[in-house]
Amino acid sequence: MARAYLKYLLSLLIFGTNGIVANHISLSSRQIVFMRTLIGGLFLGLVFFLSKGRLRALSDRRCLLFLLGSGVCMGTSWMCLFEAYRLVGVSVATLIYYCGPALVLLASPLVFHERLTLFKVLGIVLALAGMTLVGGVNLQQDGLSAGLLCAVLSAVLYALMVVFNKKAQGVSGLENTLWQLVFAFVTIGGLLLFSGDLPRTIPAADLPAVAVLGIVNTGLACYLYFSSIQVLPAQSVSICGYLDPLSALFFSALFLKERLTAAQLVGALLILGGAAVAEGLERCVQRRRAEAPKQEDTGAPL
Repeated sequence: MARAYLKYLLSLLIFGTNGIVANHISLSSRQIVFMRTLIGGLFLGLVFFLSKGRLRALSDRRCLLFLLGSGVCMGTSWMCLFEAYRLVGVSVATLIYYCGPALVLLASPLVFHERLTLFKVLGIVLALAGMTLVGGVNLQQDGLSAGLLCAVLSAVLYALMVVFNKKAQGVSGLENTLWQLVFAFVTIGGLLLFSGDLPRTIPAADLPAVAVLGIVNTGLACYLYFSSIQVLPAQSVSICGYLDPLSALFFSALFLKERLTAAQLVGALLILGGAAVAEGLERCVQRRRAEAPKQEDTGAPL
């Protein structure tokens, strides 16, 4: 269990450096995502086949279709996110991107027929209010910029990716990620081929950062992430998961000298606090309710 926690936390810290690494690559956002999915997919494919994994999705067309939708959304979401990194900065783009889980909760009654509880509604309201504060400062300064639109679109596509992914049942976390990277690569590759923007050469100065982003930040980090969440309790995964945006904010301040305004800091707290309310408190209430009958049987006070 300790080893699984270490792998999980390491993967989150690696994910938090995505914007920093991308800042050292001169390729366009589409080309960065293309190289990321290509190298990361090859790395994970090697790990999958060396571990003698079986491609179970091939025998389930419905599952494969949902993985296709999830992969397309993941690739285009990353493309929008990396463009937002360039236009509005890593901090703002990351915070808006992490409103995606709140959008998933908002859609859950229609898509998954799940009931919205008070804590979930409160979490959604806090997260969306935080996104308004974070983006509102840039909106006042620059108007409705392309960077803000890219950040919001990345959050929407993130939510769609999660919806499709939750519908894809019956495959392991590693196979799931491998299929998504393959479909994301095909999507971005097709777009670049159609627009004549496929990278023919990569500047020598970009090669180290491209290799790190593909092998470490995508292949290795995804392997650490999915191999650990299969062991860890779901609540620990949810709560610790917010180390990713927090580390991204820390690294962008340390290495890129980005600073959030007071209003944006409040927005950041609302976004992360909203997620904690929606997930953490909800799970605490459910656990207390589950334990209540046992407490009654032993005569213990509730």
